Parts: sequence; C-alpha cells; structure tokens
Amino acid sequence: FHQTTSSTLKGAIQLGIGYTVGNLSSKPERDVLMQDFYVVESIFFPSEGSNLTPAHHYADFRFKTYAPVAFRYFRELFGIRPDDYLYSFCNEPLIELSNPGASGSLFYVTSDDEFIIKTVMHKEAEFLQKLLPGYYMNLNQNPRTLLPKFYGLYCVQSGGKNIRVVVMNNILPRVVKMHLKFDLKGSTYKRRASKKEKEKSSPTYKDLDFIQDMPEGLMLDADTFSALVKTLQRDCLVLESFKIMDYSLLLGVHNIDQQERERQQEGAHSTSDEKRPVGQKALYSTAMESIQGGAARGESIDTDDTMGGIPAVNGKGERLLLHVGIIDILQSYRFIKKLEHTWKALVHDGDTVSVHRPSFYAERFFKFMTNTVFRKNSSLKSSPSKKGRSALLAVKTSGPTAAFSASQLPSEKDETQYDLRAARSYPTLDDEGRPDLLPCTPPSFEEATTASIATTLSSTSLSVPERSPSE
Repeated sequence: FHQTTSSTLKGAIQLGIGYTVGNLSSKPERDVLMQDFYVVESIFFPSEGSNLTPAHHYADFRFKTYAPVAFRYFRELFGIRPDDYLYSFCNEPLIELSNPGASGSLFYVTSDDEFIIKTVMHKEAEFLQKLLPGYYMNLNQNPRTLLPKFYGLYCVQSGGKNIRVVVMNNILPRVVKMHLKFDLKGSTYKRRASKKEKEKSSPTYKDLDFIQDMPEGLMLDADTFSALVKTLQRDCLVLESFKIMDYSLLLGVHNIDQQERERQQEGAHSTSDEKRPVGQKALYSTAMESIQGGAARGESIDTDDTMGGIPAVNGKGERLLLHVGIIDILQSYRFIKKLEHTWKALVHDGDTVSVHRPSFYAERFFKFMTNTVFRKNSSLKSSPSKKGRSALLAVKTSGPTAAFSASQLPSEKDETQYDLRAARSYPTLDDEGRPDLLPCTPPSFEEATTASIATTLSSTSLSVPERSPSE
C-alpha cells in the first residue's frame, strides 16, 4: 500500500506543481499583501483529464497550493526562476530518500539535487502558514539565513487522505560525499546515535558523539566564523521570537584529504563522481551563501571547487567542507511542548532535557554551536582570493601542530564572547548599511499574529477561506 501511495504522491506532486507554477506565471508580478498568506488555491485532477488538467495514471486527486503568491515571492528572493523550479520537479521522477529522521515523514529529493520535499503533519502545515508573515518580514531584512528556505506548501487529497508537503532547500547534496553527518541540538540528554543508527552506511551522529569524536571542534577562519556566528545568532533570535524550539543544526562534513586518500587507494584519479548532475547550474542554496548572502543579491559565488561548502579544518589539520542548515522548525512550543516539558522536568534535571523554554533552548543551542562545534582558528588568516581555500592549503603545509597550537583551547575570553543576548550588540545591519530597516528580531509571535489574522486563522484546519474577507 505504501508503494502505491508513494508513487501516486510523487506523480501528483509533479502534476500539481506543473499546473500551479504555470498558472501563476500568467499572473502579473505584484507586491505581497497580507491576505496572500491565507489564500488556498485548489484544482481537481481527474485521471481521465479535464480542460485544465492532463490525463494521468493515478487515482483522481485534488491539489491545493497554499499562499501561491507569497511562495512565488520567496522563490524569487532565493533566485529560483519559475522555469527552473518546474524543470527540477517535472523533468525527471522524484527520488525517495530512506527516512533520515524519527519524524515518520516521507522525504523526496528532485533528481537534480536542488529541492527536498517533506510530508508534514497537519499541525506543522498550519504552523508554517501562521509563520509566513513573520518569515517574510525576516527574509526581507535579511536574506542570509540558515533557517529552512521554504519554496512551497501543498496538499494532495486522494482517496479520503490529505497529504501535506513542504518544499525546501536540500542542505546535503547527494553528489558530495559526507564523511560525517550530525544532527545537533546543544542538548546532552540522550543525545547519542543509537547502535542501530551507527550500523548504517552513513549514520547521523548527535551531540555527545560530536563532543567525544571532535573535541577540538571545527575550525574556521576569522571572517567565516564571524559570518556564521552572526547568522546563527539572528536565526536563533527569530526562532525564539516565534516560540519555536527542538530544532537541530544539520551538519554534513566532507573531508577533502580523506577523499584524496580514498581516491589514491582506489587508484582512480577520476573526478567524475564529484560533478553534480547536469541540471541547473545555479546552486541555489549553499551553506557558504547562507552566511555570506551573495547569490541573494545577484552576485555569483565561486563554488566550483567547494560545491558551496564552508571551508574548515578539523583537529588533525585535515581540510573540510561543511554543509549546514537549521532543520525541524515547524514544531511550535506552544502546541506540544508545554505538556512534555513539565512532565520531563519532574523526571530529569530539566536543563538537560532537549525540550525546554524557547529562550533557554535558543541560548543553549547558540552557545553550543559557537563555543563547541565551530571555533575561530586564530592561525588561519582569511584570504580574499579563493574564499579561504588557499588559506586552508597553507595550513596543510605548516603541519597540523603549528596550525592548532594557538587555537586548540578556546580561551576564557572566547567563552563569554558569544552569548545570544550580549551578542545583540553586534551592529547587525552594519554590512548592509541600512539603518532605516526594522530591527532584526521580528515582533513576538503574539504581536505578529494580530487580532485580525488570529480570527482568520481560528478555523482550526487549514481550510482557510479561499477568498479574502474583503471581497
């Protein structure tokens, strides 16, 4: 049964997106209005076809697109042209990923590796809808973010079932071999990969595994570190303002030196497996771009040699490329966590439990990332040339010991330096030079969800009226 559901779902997503994006492109560009966040467009796909839709081999289904105009704006902001979006989805079949998380969601990736499609629960879809105005506000002020890039929210209704899917950026490209993968929360309670997980060919490790296996952390040159810290800080404050928690940092580590050793062992010097599938040249969403914000401003980032990864070195002095992003932000603390927290806090020391007040969660997450996981490498000077690449090569020649003497142990000064609240003193908009912009932290969830919107949304389901109340 799952198989049929899956193939129907894959087909329905392709047909539905083909229709909705095409339909939208005939409508003129315009500014996003408040009511655009609450529009739901619905179209019926009978298997024999209709004057609007093609015939297909699946059961009849209905396809709903949430906030089409708002998501079109987001895609544009992230540099995705409608024809590229269509090409990614409709040119070749979607690939189902073996389930990476405990969430029970199905995951698909487009064959060109650009987009992830994830099935979400009704509650999560509803929460994303409520989040959109604040998400919009935040992105307008700051296209640099490690938060998920949401490109679309859809629902396939077939055989009495509603399957909601969200389309996002793919953080870990399949064409880059990830020698290590981590899902990090900054919590230590039960945060170790299970025995079963470790037996997988490509396990996802957790916080305790990181502390144990990478005590020196991941070292970045000063400029990259500072860009990463600023981005994480801003993202954490945004998540906290929306009372969101339980999110993770997904971290993929590609080890350049290990890759070279593996190649030599195979005796193959072919680089064919490095090349990304021929599809789109745009690497829409890369880790480097998320913290530098180049592509969002129309600059091209030179990613040929790094595939958009962030250059770093590990404790052994090996050159790495990091792929990172914050995932799982659609759990609202207010829905689920209140119960869970009070109960767990009675059983365990509340502070180590990974469900805690959003502000505590954000603070702990930020501290762990900026003090334990990522470190500023004092011996790496930033090189303006190849985005830090030559600096990394330089490290290798000087030998690991030389490179890490100074930066091995973060000094006491560093410990206190990166703290979510104090860090607010960062002139956050310095580099944009736009003092006229709103403050970087959006209003609290309560403020953002003004009374009027609240009434629109009080209908508990996602069946928000298809027309705006003003009509």
